Amino acid sequence: MLKKDYSGQDCSIARALEVVGERWTLLIIRELLNGKSRFSEIERGLGIAKNVLSNRLETLLALGVVKTDAISPGGEWVEYRLTRQGRDLFPVINALMAWGDKYVSPDGPPVTLLHRCGGKAGHRVVCACCGEDLALKDVYRAEDVTRRT
Repeated sequence: MLKKDYSGQDCSIARALEVVGERWTLLIIRELLNGKSRFSEIERGLGIAKNVLSNRLETLLALGVVKTDAISPGGEWVEYRLTRQGRDLFPVINALMAWGDKYVSPDGPPVTLLHRCGGKAGHRVVCACCGEDLALKDVYRAEDVTRRT
């Protein structure tokens, strides 16, 4: 059985996986990004078991990725919404979709995202300073800067 955490690893990727790495979690976030907000909509969209969806949503609520808005008096019925932390996962979802479109979609992309200008949204990773496209060969760890000079 796989461990559920990456304790002992000083790594932001490992810490992020502790939040979103469980099965179904990124797909739940995808559904929320796509505008589904009710438990039943998410359940139907994914074909996920109620108990699994409930557990994942509880975890995402506790971690601050998702919040609820009451839609009935007394709060018996709620809608799920992404917090800023959750919305900030959009580039992650978009990158995974672009990778999947390129490598594991033999019949082409099942979904195409369009930008508000009408063009295909695409996915690019660029330098935050100069805006140039990033390639693995062009980046290095800040800790390694003394070795490069």
